[in-house]
Amino acid sequence: MSTQPHTATRRTRTPARRAAARRRAVLRRRLAAGAGAALLVAMAIVLAWPQFHHAVREITLPLRHEDIIRQQAHDKDLDPALIAAVIYAESHFRDGQTSAAGALGLMQLTPATARYIAHKSGGTQFVVDDLATPQVNIAYGAYYLRYLLRRYDGNEAFALAAYNAGEGNVDRWIAAAQARDRAMTITAIPYSETRAYVSRVLTVRRQYRSAYAEQLGG
Repeated sequence: MSTQPHTATRRTRTPARRAAARRRAVLRRRLAAGAGAALLVAMAIVLAWPQFHHAVREITLPLRHEDIIRQQAHDKDLDPALIAAVIYAESHFRDGQTSAAGALGLMQLTPATARYIAHKSGGTQFVVDDLATPQVNIAYGAYYLRYLLRRYDGNEAFALAAYNAGEGNVDRWIAAAQARDRAMTITAIPYSETRAYVSRVLTVRRQYRSAYAEQLGG
């Protein structure tokens, strides 16, 4: 029996097999290259993630002057995260802020409030322009927070409401609630702006505690 047909079949299959082998080799190289590129991207993401996370946090939950905040929190027996949260709510940590009501600086103190604090704390050399200095502004704001907390027997909601809307308003709200034999709560605050302010500060305070535990040391 002739073997030529079998030999012909082998000869015709060899180029096809070689082509298939080349395609498989090319595919393996492409897959290897793709895997290598994916690995490089993954490594880049891992290496860049801390910087990216830090940048996002700096935008959404900024923190500046943490050394001053820690110092003032220690001196005034305050939670440093509470001071940071008030600064966030008042000025978003932007220096040189001035409100429509004339409140100045990081903690948005009015000149009248600052003069009262200066008188109570012995700041005889105080001038209004000093509120542009972070050290002075945070020191006076922390002093005012401590004063309000003592005035309202440690009730943070009342103290923050007074920081935002004034002591006179808060005193009236408390008196009105007592006259109706009701508890004065955040939801009972008549001013929607002040309700939102108190809730925002207390919420952000928790975020500062979590995100900046090392920096604030509180």
